[in-house]
Amino acid sequence: MHFKKALEKFLNLPLRAKFILSFLLVISLGGIVSLIFGTRLEHKTIFSLAQAKVKHDLASAWMVYHEKLNDVRDIVRLNSTHESIQKAIKRNEKEILKKYLGRVTKEFNLDMLTLTDTQGKVILRTTQPEIMGDDQLNDPLVIRALKGETVAATQIIPREELLKEGKDLVARAYLKLIPPPTAAPRTEDYEENGMVLKAASPLIDEEGTILGVLYGGILLNQNYEIVDRVKEIVYKGEKYKGIETGTATIFQHDLRISTNVKKANGERAIGTRVSKEVNQAVLKEGKPWIHRAFVVNEWYIAAYEPIKNIDGRIIGILYVGMLEKPYIDLRNNVMIKFTGMAILCVVLLLTILFFITSTIIHPIQGVVFATNKIAQGDLDHKVEINFRDEIGQLAQSFNQMTENLKKANEKLIKWGKTLEKRVEERTKELREMQDYLIQSEKLASLGKMSAGVAHEINNPLTSILINTHLMLEKLEKNHAFHEYLSLIADETTRCTNIVKGLLEFSRQSLPQKAYTDINEIINRTLQLLENQTSFQNISIIKKLNQNLPQIRVDKDKVEQVFWNLMINASEAMPDGGTFNISSQFSTDKKYIEIEFIDTGKGIPKVNINKLFDPFFTTKSSGTGLGLAVSYGIIEQHQGKIEVKSELGQGSVFTISLPITD
Repeated sequence: MHFKKALEKFLNLPLRAKFILSFLLVISLGGIVSLIFGTRLEHKTIFSLAQAKVKHDLASAWMVYHEKLNDVRDIVRLNSTHESIQKAIKRNEKEILKKYLGRVTKEFNLDMLTLTDTQGKVILRTTQPEIMGDDQLNDPLVIRALKGETVAATQIIPREELLKEGKDLVARAYLKLIPPPTAAPRTEDYEENGMVLKAASPLIDEEGTILGVLYGGILLNQNYEIVDRVKEIVYKGEKYKGIETGTATIFQHDLRISTNVKKANGERAIGTRVSKEVNQAVLKEGKPWIHRAFVVNEWYIAAYEPIKNIDGRIIGILYVGMLEKPYIDLRNNVMIKFTGMAILCVVLLLTILFFITSTIIHPIQGVVFATNKIAQGDLDHKVEINFRDEIGQLAQSFNQMTENLKKANEKLIKWGKTLEKRVEERTKELREMQDYLIQSEKLASLGKMSAGVAHEINNPLTSILINTHLMLEKLEKNHAFHEYLSLIADETTRCTNIVKGLLEFSRQSLPQKAYTDINEIINRTLQLLENQTSFQNISIIKKLNQNLPQIRVDKDKVEQVFWNLMINASEAMPDGGTFNISSQFSTDKKYIEIEFIDTGKGIPKVNINKLFDPFFTTKSSGTGLGLAVSYGIIEQHQGKIEVKSELGQGSVFTISLPITD
């Protein structure tokens, strides 16, 4: 009954009033619906982008975390191969070990550096030398190291073990729990164990015998180096209304032990715990958790991933988070502006409708059509209205808003590509470092093997050669076996030369460095070689920078490298050609670069990566050790050797030697 009466009153109103009221009703309903769905769509879009960014931020945090773990592993591994340590262990010279390892501990800011024997018994602790003799065979890293592996992992160390390494570590590890209301219950109200980035490496002498294990580590409890570096790299210390926009945290189980999340008083929130929801998802189920979370006293868009020990057991969490407030404020500001614009549009449309109702329908249809296009993702669509009244201004503002939205979208896409490029660059650097370490380990291993093989077969070869010559002396040249014995002598001599090359490769002594003019070495080597038969048809062009400083090198070893490269260049040009030799500063002025450029046959691409491998050669009479030895010599000088080549165009070998050690 009431609806019928209201409908009758509406139908009896003037036509203009009915049109205005109907239009107002439609606009009002449409505005409310658009506002509801627009708010949800905007919220979902903004927070999806934020979650994608925090996921990338977590990947960057893992890179920093693993970089620090790899640093600890490299420090331990490199010192375990030090010859002076191995000799000191064999001679039981504990003072020398204490002095050397103590210096390493201080130099690299290690919290622990300990040496054990082959039974896992502690020989020396640099932090507390008086505590020794305890058994470390319950440590999985030590067990693997005693099997010949170099390992690094995150590990939980009990209080009693920390106490052996230093009382200061026990003090840092001890934390009183500050449980938030959302944390999962725990029986104890304190934590006394420590979370450590730890590495262990075997000490193996030249004969392949394991002499013991060297392990070291850095305690993460109340150590803020990693989390602050993540904040510096990823968030660059940005603040929003006085609050840090980005934070990072390392959890020991569910306890914050290293963080730059601040409490209300400005102190780091050490001792606080993660929520039940994150505890269940990450620590118990082992899944990443990316969502909004209340962290200490602010809401963050957070990402959590489990930290596992060497056995794959979850022992902690790595977390990064972005302050949610900037995104909330952005959403609210956009919606306020959107709502204000919507209200303004309604007022303008109603005003225009009151005077010219007949001319407004078509422009409104155009605006509605454009809105649908843009909602479908067509940001290039424009509202084409030729009027200069309020409707035209509305269309112009709408187009400008679309253009701004398009620019913002392009900026986000560009930012994403920039981040991908940075990740690719860092990945490339890590891959190059890994290739360098693999090559170094390969040369060292092959050097030890070559020495053993050479020593074992050298004496039998000498005996064969001597007896063959004795038999040749007793036989007439026309004897039936004379030719066969000569062949045996020649081939035995060739084997002897190969053995000699093996010994030279294995006995790469430490360089005897002295300040030397690099151009003088080049000229001396050329002087020795240019009169040889292989250089008669080759034109030699020198471009040597006379302003280069003297650098510390082993003159004889570097001359050996130059000799090898020049001989290889001449052999690559049997029919003659041009040989260019130049010396100059590198682009960053930190190195002297020496280039050897020939116009020879070139090197197939498939062989480029094998050039510096021992025993790789394409010559019928070569041993394949020249470039491997050269690579080892340049590596001993902290330099680099690179090669570029094209078939039929020649090759370019570039040697870079540091100006200062």
